Amino acid sequence: MATRTFDDKYPGQPFVQTDNSLESRKELSDKFLGIYNDTGSQRFWQISVIFGVLFGIGLLGYFWKIFVTKDPGDFGYYAALFSFLMTTSAGAPMVAIGPRIANAHWRRSISRVAEIWTLIGTVNLIVFLPLLWVMPSLDNGRRSLVFYWEAKGDWWFPFLIKFSGHIWTTVSIITLIVLGIALLWVSVMPDLALIRDNAPDGWRKKWASRLSRGWIGSSWQWNWQRHRMGTLGALYFMMLVLTHFFISTEFLMVHVPGWIDSLYPITHAHNALQGGVATVMLTMFVVSRIGPYRHYISLDQFHGLGKLLLALSLLWFWFWFCSFMIFWYGKKPSEQAILKLFVHGPYFPVFLAEFFFVFFIPWWTMVWNPVRRSVWGPAIIAISVLIGTFLDRVRMYVSTWDVAGISADKLAANGGQFSDEYPRNMMLNMTILDDPAFDRIMIIKNFEGLPVPTSAVLPTAIDGVIILGFVSGAVFLYMMASRLIPVINIWEQKELLLYNAEVQFHRVKVKVMGKPR
Repeated sequence: MATRTFDDKYPGQPFVQTDNSLESRKELSDKFLGIYNDTGSQRFWQISVIFGVLFGIGLLGYFWKIFVTKDPGDFGYYAALFSFLMTTSAGAPMVAIGPRIANAHWRRSISRVAEIWTLIGTVNLIVFLPLLWVMPSLDNGRRSLVFYWEAKGDWWFPFLIKFSGHIWTTVSIITLIVLGIALLWVSVMPDLALIRDNAPDGWRKKWASRLSRGWIGSSWQWNWQRHRMGTLGALYFMMLVLTHFFISTEFLMVHVPGWIDSLYPITHAHNALQGGVATVMLTMFVVSRIGPYRHYISLDQFHGLGKLLLALSLLWFWFWFCSFMIFWYGKKPSEQAILKLFVHGPYFPVFLAEFFFVFFIPWWTMVWNPVRRSVWGPAIIAISVLIGTFLDRVRMYVSTWDVAGISADKLAANGGQFSDEYPRNMMLNMTILDDPAFDRIMIIKNFEGLPVPTSAVLPTAIDGVIILGFVSGAVFLYMMASRLIPVINIWEQKELLLYNAEVQFHRVKVKVMGKPR
């Protein structure tokens, strides 16, 4: 315990006490290394096996969906699963990035918990790839925010133009994954050097030696890490918004005729922040109450993250109501059809459940201090938000892909002029508008009126297997990563000793936290 005294003001009394001695830092490192070197409890491996088996079963359903399912309209629940994973796992690292930029100390114990979720991007990419096959190219006349023209020249240039929507979305997702993994690597590098120098010989020490990249903790390396983490964090946030912009437009909005909402892409990105906070909240509850980190993840983390969850839940209502108000007061036939499809039509029960779980429950529970300043309260609310987020993705994507795959028979029943020679296709082929055999005015009228399905699409057994399997796969990959990467950021815990002090204030000692540079 280091001490400084000011005898002229408080004779014989310590003015500032800090616990930043070499012995304190070594003791802290030894505690975390002891937890890290533990092979894990039997319960941990039993749960890992269960999630691993479910993931394997989900992969079987995945390949069944790819090679057996031929109707693109049947990929609605699959697209909802992809969006849900991107909403939760891709948004989770923002819990580490945002408070770190704001110099918040309470996030130090959970920053690594959030950063490890970047590895789940590999699972998201696996789920995303079949959607590229389902999505039609731009030359079929479907709507898109990407400009399209009949390009001429070598084969590659027309290919780039026709599949520009596919390419931009794929590039954004891969870039987001690379930025996330790079952020995790830069963050974990000092801890890997600690494992390299102190862990017993074995595969973990060899793995840490390769990835620590000669880290010795020099001033230049610490400055390099600080700047790289700031840059990567900012780029990750921008790419997160851009990625959800492409997903919400190319895989959702453009497939519903008459759906014009400039606010929805950012709403989709906001949902990722809310789902990410809920994901980290639930993760740190499991890590602290079931795992060995109870003494390091305390009430401060749950309280700080609980306030963020409350704010984002209130913001959810603001985004939803702003979009709802435009369609409600517009009263155009297409706008009324949009409301019928997403709100008061066949998916009305899903909307009510979503509204209840993702907004009403967090609002009417987190406003109370006893609930917000607890451990169990925010964790239960996080489960509610995750359920509501999944229902939101089901409501939006399943209904959209059902409409986008409306068959000729369904459209004819709604007054259209299509026949069986124009089969079911993702986003009805607009080139038929130029066919003189059909009534152009009637077709355009159908597109403006949007034939709304009379019943909701229910998931098949394969859909249930894939959803359960890939959600389990994300949890399984996270659990395996926790055996390679320390779940608690060790170097940030040691850095906290520099900013943590006790100040003598008359007769009592007050804990004072310094602000990083």
